[in-house]
Amino acid sequence: MKNLIKKTLKIILTQITKISPKLSSKLHYYYVFHKKLNIKKPSTFNEKIQWLKLNIYPRDKLYTICADKYKVRDYVVNKDCREILNELIASYDSINEIDWDTLPNGFVIKCNHGAGYNIICQNKKNLDINMTKELIKRWLNEDYWLKMAETHYKKIPKKIIIEKLIKNEKNQLPEDYKVYCFNGKPEFVMICCERNTGHPKYYFVDKNFNLLPFGSAYEKNPNIKLDKPLGFDELFIYAKKLCQDFVFVRADFYINDGNIIFGELTFTPAAGLDNKISNVLLPNGDAIMGEYLKLPNLPYHNKG
Repeated sequence: MKNLIKKTLKIILTQITKISPKLSSKLHYYYVFHKKLNIKKPSTFNEKIQWLKLNIYPRDKLYTICADKYKVRDYVVNKDCREILNELIASYDSINEIDWDTLPNGFVIKCNHGAGYNIICQNKKNLDINMTKELIKRWLNEDYWLKMAETHYKKIPKKIIIEKLIKNEKNQLPEDYKVYCFNGKPEFVMICCERNTGHPKYYFVDKNFNLLPFGSAYEKNPNIKLDKPLGFDELFIYAKKLCQDFVFVRADFYINDGNIIFGELTFTPAAGLDNKISNVLLPNGDAIMGEYLKLPNLPYHNKG
């Protein structure tokens, strides 16, 4: 019964998004936080992301270009960061164009127009190609932006991209390092730990690798000792180059045996609905993070 209610609610909110992204955003926000979204005077991080999503991202095509997992590669090159791009094996406009026989044994399939459209293939012999085709077709038929009214995804031309599978010396997937950048300045990093277990934990650290009190993982283990990886300091060099044109961006990277590899640029972490920033030990964490982000005045003119 609960699943039916959720499915029905999802359909209703999708239809509302088509008519009014603002109303849809307010309803999503209320559903997650059980309080009204203050869009006129936003103060928390999530409120400010919602404000940007509704007021800035639709006005500036650079956000759409860089939310596109295919076109963002050109942006990275233009910012003199070509060396951190992962190898692009192929790109396609249709599932029928893929030549499965020519693909390597391991690879990653993505769709470029949203989040969560990823298939990690570690051994092609174990890949059910027919099932994979059906999944990709479903993704391509989705207008991802309608799910959470993330307007910057709306006009992305849909493509399939296949990238090199990244593994470290232990034959494991590398950890994610997501750099939060506010008004052209990288401030701190969210680290995705224990990714290979299927139950990742997210910790926040500052530039000096000091643990920050954001997130549910910190609440459960505030005394954890994380190992600073080789290459950590370089994250901020690349993030600085990539964040200058944006009010806010999270620059996502991998560190693989000391090497920095670009992942993507994220403009709406958790769709501006991240209810795990605050915790019992830091109940006002959302507001504290919001203080880092200074919103521009309207009318807005992009500098990109």
